[in-house]
Amino acid sequence: MTAPVSRPALEIAVTLPAGARTAREHGADRVELCTGLELGGLTPSAALVTAVVAEGVPVHALVRCRPGDFVHDAEEIALMAADVRTLVACGAAGVVVGALTPEGALDTDAVARLADAAREAADAEGRPVEITLHRAVDQAADPLAAVALLPALGITRVLTSGGAATAAAGLPVIAAMAAAVPGTQVMAGGGLHPADVPALVAAGAAAVHLSAKTRAAHRGAGTWIPLGAAGTSADQDTHFVTDPAVVAEARRVLDTCGAAEA
Repeated sequence: MTAPVSRPALEIAVTLPAGARTAREHGADRVELCTGLELGGLTPSAALVTAVVAEGVPVHALVRCRPGDFVHDAEEIALMAADVRTLVACGAAGVVVGALTPEGALDTDAVARLADAAREAADAEGRPVEITLHRAVDQAADPLAAVALLPALGITRVLTSGGAATAAAGLPVIAAMAAAVPGTQVMAGGGLHPADVPALVAAGAAAVHLSAKTRAAHRGAGTWIPLGAAGTSADQDTHFVTDPAVVAEARRVLDTCGAAEA
């Protein structure tokens, strides 16, 4: 008897409970929750994690204390370890973490500390926790070498664009990661569109990650002035919301890929 083929997983990056509802209703298997999506994602608050967990979709919380590079000092690592414990206690099914050394290698000491914090918090709750290495891997000097270190750290998933600006452009490296570290789930993400999904799944991606975002309409009726934001107008100075059509199309494409492999 042929073993069943696992359906490729769909993860949607969201910033609000409304986005999590949209993701769940249109076929997402889980959400990555963050704030500051326009900055590459930052740590959500405990209240936000609690609210999104209540929406009934598995929540993987991004833990990143600031924008910019992924070289973190001891104070920042301690802060993120504390956030990991808090967010797992709030119900997060997983955390998304990472750190690099100044030389561009995976900072295994820092990542191990964050992973240990997650496991300790989950043990206290009497449940498992999933740990994903985030896209710090794409700024590593050798992304493939960084991924090869994950099994020893007990980390079974990596979110990656293959070290390229987009996952579609990084497809050869994503394929190499999937082949070289078969026990690690490679989740393709970064500038990803539903049309990119079939090639990435064929290359070995076991999951895909999309922000599926669109700009929210500006709701203020008063005078707009810049407040340090990158936007140059009221239309640009907005937040992102989850586009249900993009989520649904990504789910449809993934299901087609799964059916073709069955």
